[in-house]
Amino acid sequence: MENLQNTTSRPVWRDRRAIALLMAASLTTMANATISPALPGLERLFADDPDAALLTRLLVPAPSLSVALCAPFAGLLADRFGRRRMLLSGTILFVIAGCAGLVLPDLRTIFASRVVLGLAVALIMTAQTALIGDYFTGRDRNALTGLQISARNFGGLIFISLAGWIAAISPRLPFAIYGLAAAFLPMMWIAIVDPVRPVQAVAVHPDASAADRPSWWVHLVLLILLQGVTNMIFFIMPTQLAFFFNAKGYDGAIMTGTALGALMLTGGSFALLYPRLQRAMGHAGLFILGYAAMALGFLLLPLATGTASFLAATAAIGAGYALVSPGFIALALGLAPTRSRGLAGGLLTASIFIGQFCSPLLSTPVVIGYGFDALFHGTALLLAAMTVAAAAAAAVSWLRRSA
Repeated sequence: MENLQNTTSRPVWRDRRAIALLMAASLTTMANATISPALPGLERLFADDPDAALLTRLLVPAPSLSVALCAPFAGLLADRFGRRRMLLSGTILFVIAGCAGLVLPDLRTIFASRVVLGLAVALIMTAQTALIGDYFTGRDRNALTGLQISARNFGGLIFISLAGWIAAISPRLPFAIYGLAAAFLPMMWIAIVDPVRPVQAVAVHPDASAADRPSWWVHLVLLILLQGVTNMIFFIMPTQLAFFFNAKGYDGAIMTGTALGALMLTGGSFALLYPRLQRAMGHAGLFILGYAAMALGFLLLPLATGTASFLAATAAIGAGYALVSPGFIALALGLAPTRSRGLAGGLLTASIFIGQFCSPLLSTPVVIGYGFDALFHGTALLLAAMTVAAAAAAAVSWLRRSA
């Protein structure tokens, strides 16, 4: 079956199905962080609202709330009714809800539109993750998980950098960027079909035997929890960086757009190297290296004294995140049996956005009570502990194999 075989005769990025799925992946970053450079401007625009400070910070992770609630159910629906219809309808809803902030009258209705946007993201990401597992196996699947993170990062580089500049004109203009997703619909319509997955095809999957072990659920839950914590840490960047730069005396919109652009550029570049690095270092090695790089970035951020040093710190965070993120997807798709791949994709999607939604709720009180330096240094310590834990887990695994 074409939809189930490895595309070994040509690079995976030349497969039009992969191109369509990478277009869908780029919407992930656009969903939340695109309006990040506009947050201080929106807070000033709606200064009459007594809750403006909190509501503006919640606009970035607001889609995460509905994604977290809806993605597992979207996964069940994808397993039962197919992925294509879900992907297309989610993209259409994404355009409508994303652009709504251009005209809505207050922060509360804008927040509501962002929650609807999250429903669209749940549909898109759940279908997209399941389709990667359906269409590709082996090295092609590993390559595409790395390319997926690159698509998110390079998409974020374009969308967030653009938002940083146009937010200086009007804080509402970044909402127009969501309309660009409409340009992806024709390729999705043409390239994406629901794969025919006969029962006997499960037996020929190289990961089927591992997926059928009863313990696969335990390992999947651990991956989901770790991914949630990782994204909670990473999302400090789009939710707090604009306010950090304002406190440092910089233009929050332009500086945030530039810094997040550097983060996305570095992350996208490192994600392109993921298949090669994964073969050389394994998943454990990449988790160690990635968490160490993120810890270094958060350690350096409050110590930076100029634009170059700020960009170097955010670039380290982006590189580290890009090294660890593909591993969650690749490992989960290898664990989950074909019949449960949509549910696994939904749970993975939910964990990303639960972490994102919790991020400002936990980080903002720290900033208010102790300042940005305490937030960034505390985060660096947590990431250092995660680096040590990953190294210890790798050592235990190596000892078991050697015994």
